[in-house]
Amino acid sequence: MKSSIQRNIGPVALLLTGLGSIIGSGWLFGAWKAAKIAGPAAIVAWVIGALVILAIALTYAELGAMFPESGGMVRYARYSHGALVGFVSAWANWIAIVSVIPIEAEASIQYMSTWPYAWAHALYVDESLTPIGLGLSALLVIVYFLLNYWGVKLFARANSLITVFKFIIPGATILGLMLTGFHAENFGTTSSFAPYGWSAVLTAVATSGIVFSFNGFQSPVNLAGEARNPSKSIPFAVIGSILLALVIYVLLQVAYIGAVSPGDVLKGWSHFNFASPFAELALALNLNWLAFLLYVDAFVSPSGTGTTYMATTSRMIYAMERNNTLPKFLGSVHPLYGVPRPAMFFNLIVAFIFMFFFRGWSSLAAVISVATVISYLTGPVSLMALRRAATDLHRPLTIPGMVIIAPFAFVCASEVLYWAKWPLTGEIIVLMVVALPVYFYYQAKTGFGTWGNDLKASWWLVAYLPSMAVLSLIGSKEFGGRGLLPYGWDMAIVAVLALAFYYWGVHTGYRTQYLEERESHDEILEGIGH
Repeated sequence: MKSSIQRNIGPVALLLTGLGSIIGSGWLFGAWKAAKIAGPAAIVAWVIGALVILAIALTYAELGAMFPESGGMVRYARYSHGALVGFVSAWANWIAIVSVIPIEAEASIQYMSTWPYAWAHALYVDESLTPIGLGLSALLVIVYFLLNYWGVKLFARANSLITVFKFIIPGATILGLMLTGFHAENFGTTSSFAPYGWSAVLTAVATSGIVFSFNGFQSPVNLAGEARNPSKSIPFAVIGSILLALVIYVLLQVAYIGAVSPGDVLKGWSHFNFASPFAELALALNLNWLAFLLYVDAFVSPSGTGTTYMATTSRMIYAMERNNTLPKFLGSVHPLYGVPRPAMFFNLIVAFIFMFFFRGWSSLAAVISVATVISYLTGPVSLMALRRAATDLHRPLTIPGMVIIAPFAFVCASEVLYWAKWPLTGEIIVLMVVALPVYFYYQAKTGFGTWGNDLKASWWLVAYLPSMAVLSLIGSKEFGGRGLLPYGWDMAIVAVLALAFYYWGVHTGYRTQYLEERESHDEILEGIGH
């Protein structure tokens, strides 16, 4: 049956969707957090982060063109490796995306805490949101929820306007700070450019919000089903949005490093504890107009992203229910407004749970970054497994050099996972496997008929996750390990092991029966609001 989803999103609109998702709360805090961890060498961390994400994104661009379906990011691994790998991949992807909803709300309230009013200062104390701050964050999440509850068409129409606003404010911030108070000496000499060593630069890539900031590249891939010409517009939107965002983020990082007081820099970059970095710098430089714009944008940018992700996550829960791994009631769509309301309520509850446990942008950004990296791991493996095992599939886009790009992307993702430092790496890996009882429960309900093939195709991932946890535990002290592996050699061992798991994963992929489901997938999801 032919899908009736309208393919009317052009390449520029798709690029703006990607850019609009990438520029959320990450730009408001990322430069401060990266410099706090790595000093001026944070500039290099953004470039490394963009290269890693670009390699991963290229594999998803090809998959998105091959399967132009809404919410596709939770389906690809299922097509290439069956239900078990598909479930772990979908779960990781959902965790990484659903936790963005509370972080965007927390970002807005945290930024407001430095307003020149006494009541505002009570919102965020000792690097943590107070009960009042948490309550206001929860109210914001409910606003995102309500904007989607009655359909989100109005918000979708405003997305391009919001994205233009997202361009103007970072641009004004870069110009304002660079022209008013730029201290070139803050960039240091050769020795003080990376004051905490290059291992800190790599940890900044993993945990300062850099990976999290680029996560929005998924939006054009998830909207592949509505793209006018997926084979051209998806790679254009994905690559274009990442590169444009990189330019913005690097300039923001340079502006931040140059704007802080040289006297404070002498105490060390790690001592900077801003609640709203750019706004506080603007106020210190008497740029009150810029501070006002930043406080406004602290609501616009995160709220735009939070509302979009509230829609995306409901679509993902819907797709996971279609995979027969979640309760059926989560898949019911409202007949008038075309949104899966039970899935939205479920995501709302989960957002509140994340908010309760992680009461500030910094702590939640690190969690999201690592979960995001794990969710990316299956992309390169799925793509090359399908190239090997399903040669008959229509491929409107075949990116040259993917034989090198895909393993490089998998190794990069594995390195970022390792750079996140023990115990965070281990904690997130546990979070990835904690949902497996849900999978086994629903697998038992539907029968274990094809389970042998699925299990055989999943051993590489089942072995990969604990192997990475062990490597993180025994790794070098620079990355939080016990020091059994010397610094430098530890990263080489991660790379070699990652390559072994990558090739194992590619060769255990097969032409699954789930590929036949995909033709009706767009039609099923067509009623869900964007």
